[in-house]
Amino acid sequence: MKQTLQLRLSQHLALTPQLQQSIRLLQLSTLELNQEIDQALQDNPLLERDGEEFGSYAPGSDAMSAAPQQAETPAATEAPAENSPPERQDMDEDWGQDWGASARTARDDDDDTDAGEIQAAATSLRDHLVDQLALTQLPGHERALVAFLIEALDDDGYLTQSLEELAAVLPEDDDIDIDEVIEELAIGLRHLQSLDPPGIGARSPAECLELQLTALPPSPPLKLAHAIVRSHLDQLAVRDFTRIKKGLGCDDDELRAAHALICSLNPRPGARYAPIDTRYIIPDVVVKKLRGNWVASLNADAMPRLRINRLYASILRAQRGADGARNLAGQLQEAKWLIKNVQQRFDTIGRVSQAIVDRQRAFFDHGEVAMRPLTLREIADTVGLHESTISRVTTQKYLASPRGIYELKYFFGSHVATDTGGAASSTAIRALIKQLVASEDGHKPLSDAKIAEVLGEQGIVVARRTVAKYRESLSIPPVNLRKVL
Repeated sequence: MKQTLQLRLSQHLALTPQLQQSIRLLQLSTLELNQEIDQALQDNPLLERDGEEFGSYAPGSDAMSAAPQQAETPAATEAPAENSPPERQDMDEDWGQDWGASARTARDDDDDTDAGEIQAAATSLRDHLVDQLALTQLPGHERALVAFLIEALDDDGYLTQSLEELAAVLPEDDDIDIDEVIEELAIGLRHLQSLDPPGIGARSPAECLELQLTALPPSPPLKLAHAIVRSHLDQLAVRDFTRIKKGLGCDDDELRAAHALICSLNPRPGARYAPIDTRYIIPDVVVKKLRGNWVASLNADAMPRLRINRLYASILRAQRGADGARNLAGQLQEAKWLIKNVQQRFDTIGRVSQAIVDRQRAFFDHGEVAMRPLTLREIADTVGLHESTISRVTTQKYLASPRGIYELKYFFGSHVATDTGGAASSTAIRALIKQLVASEDGHKPLSDAKIAEVLGEQGIVVARRTVAKYRESLSIPPVNLRKVL
């Protein structure tokens, strides 16, 4: 093979350290960005925070800020970890000028959490049961067995292991037969099940409900409720009321009263003592309506203000060219890169957010039913960036608005064709399904086929299986489980 030399001209993108840092910062959440900056502050003496105020970056000045000046905006909003999609946290409709006051009002008006529940969550289930056990008059051996069973409970208060399995892990005693140990554990379990909350130590949902019914005072529906829980709980779960009435010989009124009594019980008695897992979302952008237009502004409290340390900068200027100043010169360049890249990160978030808001104005005016289909490419073409950049910008970045807090990615979604040749957002269709189910007659709930038919009358062409998929994503039960007795 003959070896030759060839000259070839080509273009390629060189990922410089500065560009790599820019890409990395862009995909970080606000909390992760703060951690990155904290590490940089520890490693680089030429970088420092510029107080708690937030101003603008003045090129060429000693103080270089990573945050352009914005109006007063929220710092952080508490968001429950449970039952809430990462895209959104509901807020009061009456948003007003004081965003922080509105957020506090929304939390104060939340009737799902009271002081008693907060206090219960502050005490673990184990501590709650052990405190009660300490007040009993049980002998030391039985008390130890009950304490052992308490340790075996799961977070919902259930005993998921059999007594045989638990007996096998106890220390062996040649003088005691395994059957005797199991019998002693059964006695200890009865003591455990007599403690508060009712239903604790159950080995199945049926036993949990049965224990709670046993603790209730006598009432007309109590006997029927016991019978349903013992023998017809599966039929009750699928709302097969006809079979229950036939099996127990009861009428509609009796079954309705027993059903209401069972629904008032708690199938997870230990859950209220689980530790509260609270996550915090810091909105990157705040959307307000100004002079009839929806405007996206960067959240100043989410943006760190950075600057070059003046003392080290003056030392570097005085010793320019000296061997000892080379290290400082490198750190100075790194500090400038970080300040510029943080600035660029927020500028990009602001541009992308405003482009999203411009296309989803109907959503901010009318809610989810007015959400329009939107793709990453559409925003990328508008702001002149690549789709991958838009994907990074919209991941783990949040927008606060009068309608709640949403991840920027929430505003993108698939679409369904309409009979007029247009398209409807999948988010809007989900909202319509939710409205239809909320307003349906409980005695004659809408089937998936009927919902598809109603949507078709509104010009939205959607298949029954698509309605089923959207309904399940909304955690809406099927038609047979929504039927009221």
